[in-house]
Amino acid sequence: MRAVVTVTIKRPPWTLPVIVFAQFAGTSIWFSGNAVLAELMQGWASHSPMAGWITAAVQLGFITGTLIFAMLAVSDRFSPRWVFLLCAVAGALSNLLTGLAGADLSWWLALRFITGFFLAGIYPVGMKIAAGWYQKGLGNALGFLIGALVLGTAFPHLLKGGLSSVPWQTVIVLSSGVCLLGGLSMFLLIPDGPYLATGARFDPMAVIGLFRHRELRAAALGYFGHMWELYTLWAFTPVFLSAYLSSVPGLSRNVSFWSFLVIGIGAVGCSAGGLISARVGSARVAFFQLTVSGICCLLSPLFFSAPPALFLAFMLLWGMTVAGDSPQFSTIVAHTAPQELVGSALTLVNCIGFTITVASLSLMQSISTMIAPQYLLILLAAGPAAGLVCMKSLVKKTRH
Repeated sequence: MRAVVTVTIKRPPWTLPVIVFAQFAGTSIWFSGNAVLAELMQGWASHSPMAGWITAAVQLGFITGTLIFAMLAVSDRFSPRWVFLLCAVAGALSNLLTGLAGADLSWWLALRFITGFFLAGIYPVGMKIAAGWYQKGLGNALGFLIGALVLGTAFPHLLKGGLSSVPWQTVIVLSSGVCLLGGLSMFLLIPDGPYLATGARFDPMAVIGLFRHRELRAAALGYFGHMWELYTLWAFTPVFLSAYLSSVPGLSRNVSFWSFLVIGIGAVGCSAGGLISARVGSARVAFFQLTVSGICCLLSPLFFSAPPALFLAFMLLWGMTVAGDSPQFSTIVAHTAPQELVGSALTLVNCIGFTITVASLSLMQSISTMIAPQYLLILLAAGPAAGLVCMKSLVKKTRH
């Protein structure tokens, strides 16, 4: 009788830490332009805050890159590790070139678009690499991965806060170097996982199926409301903090450091939400965090007049909840989409969501000179409000 041999796949203990670090490092170029915006504006003719336009350029690049990568099935036809590495190198280079663009706004916008394009080969591909190693427990891993994205987004603000006396180009160079290090660590330390699978061909017509399925539609619309708020809050956090800190005599005005804390604490929300969702379900966690962040939008003018300690605590709560529902929405979409549409649904939902961020950023940028800073962010409440209404039925019926 032939013996039956059971093969146990062993996952190296450093797998998740390295993937999380690589995701953090690779996305550190996402907001590098926003971190040095104050210095750049001194060379621009317009005195209006440019945070919206700079971030919108990155978002448009990311949307374009995501669609092209999906239609060409890049991460299916080639090793995701190679895709991640090459995009990290190209993204670091395009980010580095902004240091040579000086204060030329047109070049800045073009280079930020290119940087966003290559981020499409870092953020989504990093999650695919993780899926190749985590057949079980991917939900928790996703919480850590998107938490790493949040920290990577905030990282340039930390660099700027700690290097306030050096030229802004130093922040650009360092964030590019960190991005390159992330690409190399992923390529050298993480082989293709045993569960790596070739996805189904991307179907642009899946958008029809997206809105045909009730639960998937509810999850997608909830995510769209979340995206209306998320990146615009991140982009305008330095503007909002600067206006508050400048109004309080004797208070430290290290806007970059506080921006890092407010944005970066979202990683805690992502990780904690992932752990809690295993007990109460992703829909409930997303609904709760979207509710809290929406309330923060409405209360932002009130807390603008609060004492510093209370104001900063409020901003940290907002930063934690505004990002913490991101991995839960991705999980809900993956669970509610028909099996044959999962890949296309995730791609389309993400692309539509990031397109909404461009609309939100553009609107906020347009009106930022018309109303006082303390009332600016209240307009973001429309997104969470619409999202909560759309996903209310989902919370009652699902426990993903």
